[in-house]
Amino acid sequence: MNSPLPHAVIFDWDNTLVDSWGAINEAMNATLAHFGRPLWTPEEVRANCTRAARDSFPEWFGDRWQEASDVFYARFAEVQMANLSPLAGAADLLAWLSGRSVPLFVVSNKNGDYLRREAAVLEWERYFAAIVGSTDAPRDKPAREHVDYALRETGIEAGPDIWFVGDSETDIACARNAGCMPVFIGRPDEAQRHGVDLAVADCAALLGLLQERLRAIA
Repeated sequence: MNSPLPHAVIFDWDNTLVDSWGAINEAMNATLAHFGRPLWTPEEVRANCTRAARDSFPEWFGDRWQEASDVFYARFAEVQMANLSPLAGAADLLAWLSGRSVPLFVVSNKNGDYLRREAAVLEWERYFAAIVGSTDAPRDKPAREHVDYALRETGIEAGPDIWFVGDSETDIACARNAGCMPVFIGRPDEAQRHGVDLAVADCAALLGLLQERLRAIA
């Protein structure tokens, strides 16, 4: 009988395991203000900031995108930790999966250095076989190279028995590009709009689903 648990789980970071949108919002609006542009609402920041800066900033700031990136990360570093908090159920989910020897990974479009700093503050590094952020791999999400880079030293190959858990269209596209199963965290109507079969409200709901799968074969 096939295992009711995934062979491995890849997690997005922001708005999937943690809430750090306050810092991202501050940094993005500091960058827009630097260029004399209208500020974004929190909703606009969440909608727009799902791709890596090296992909989105050249579109938004043209030849001055590197300057924009420097402004963004300077402000982000100042407010990062004050705006970091685990999302409900995230710590329990990671501990439960880790306790059942399911390999766990992070693939995020947050800069890798800042990403790993947050994982260290939360003391979550022990859960993950790899924590991979923007600029670590040759290409960032939604490119499958980001997933392949995370898995490269584990002997695990991307495939449908690996779940990719995230909250954005970028995560769904990355899962599909890598041949993994997308698991959407968010509203059911959003999951339906993106054609995702497996959707949960949050990490606590995902833990409940996994526990139920185990009970079903007990």
